[in-house]
Amino acid sequence: MRVDLKDGRCRTCGSQLDIVADDDATMTVECLECGDSYDVETDAFGDGCMTYYPAALAELMERGDDP
Repeated sequence: MRVDLKDGRCRTCGSQLDIVADDDATMTVECLECGDSYDVETDAFGDGCMTYYPAALAELMERGDDP
């Protein structure tokens, strides 16, 4: 799931992030530009865990991956 640039950017180069994995405590993001990958809290993008976290969990479950 792609993170909107207004909500968050790569801490290394400032480019756009994709959420590539998540669990009950963190989400793993990966930069589309530099490839840096790191864990962030479920509310890392200031959305109160209401936008990115549930959507990323649903996406993983649809693919058959366990969160």
